[in-house]
Amino acid sequence: MVPISDWYQKCLMFHRFWSIDDKQIHTRYSALRSIVVTNYEETIKMPINEPAMGKKKSQIQEYVDYNGGPGVQHIALNTSNIIRAIENLRERGVEFLSAPDTYYETLREKLKTAKIQVKEDLDHLQKLKILVDFDDKGYLLQIFTKPVQDRPTLFLEVIQRNNHFGFGAGNFKSLFEAIEKDQEARGNLTVITPEGRAKAFR
Repeated sequence: MVPISDWYQKCLMFHRFWSIDDKQIHTRYSALRSIVVTNYEETIKMPINEPAMGKKKSQIQEYVDYNGGPGVQHIALNTSNIIRAIENLRERGVEFLSAPDTYYETLREKLKTAKIQVKEDLDHLQKLKILVDFDDKGYLLQIFTKPVQDRPTLFLEVIQRNNHFGFGAGNFKSLFEAIEKDQEARGNLTVITPEGRAKAFR
């Protein structure tokens, strides 16, 4: 990850926009590290991720294994009306990852003391399983598809920004847990043995 981010900075004159380590982004099973680089105008942002050691194989490692190496894992699509977009996509058969109802219970509690107000109906967002992240200035709405190919590699993100230019860091753990649930359904949530080999988890 570090040599790749250095390449973006040295060869393309990008700069570091944000970075996190496995202490910040982890679940009970897996973790990741990430460096986000961006161009001078900050119109292009590239999150560069790598798996961190965990009890089981992370979705980042699963991607690398099935892809045969590094590559593009997901593409974010910006929209001005995420509710209409997701309703239309669901009608056309697109499958999305699902957040548990407890996520929305916690969200409602956090929003009670927030400096911003989400304009969209939270019940409707919960029904569609759209995630919310916010800071003192604004919020974003986002949702992620299940893999769109016959391998668990590429997936899409649909995002709507309301004066919020982050990456949904507050949703990373929920996203990871949803992906791990999908991994388990595929039989790919595996235990990492001390010898470094993956053992099937059942």
